[in-house]
Amino acid sequence: MNAQKANLINAVCLMAMSTWGYFSSLTPSMTALIPLVFGVVLLALNNGIKFENKAQSHVAVVLTLLVLLALTMPFKGAIKRDDSMAMFRIGIMMATSAISMFYFIMSFRAARIARQNK
Repeated sequence: MNAQKANLINAVCLMAMSTWGYFSSLTPSMTALIPLVFGVVLLALNNGIKFENKAQSHVAVVLTLLVLLALTMPFKGAIKRDDSMAMFRIGIMMATSAISMFYFIMSFRAARIARQNK
């Protein structure tokens, strides 16, 4: 797997899980769709990541980190409510974001090493 594929999986997961959370709720809140917006933006940045556009890759990294950090509070809330489905959805979004961050970091390290070896 590479950073582009990890970002694509993360974007699709953010969109799917947040949509599922919104429509499965008895009292839906627009805040449940915030990860959907981030997923759409990450999906739009995917071609730039594929073709190693530095600016787009860095924007995607920052957005992914923001999503990862922002999901901690809803995850804690889901634990307090003992809402296993919300824990599952948010946990999946956090896991794909963390995996995406890992591949971004690995990609940046590989690019730095390649640049130093020239």
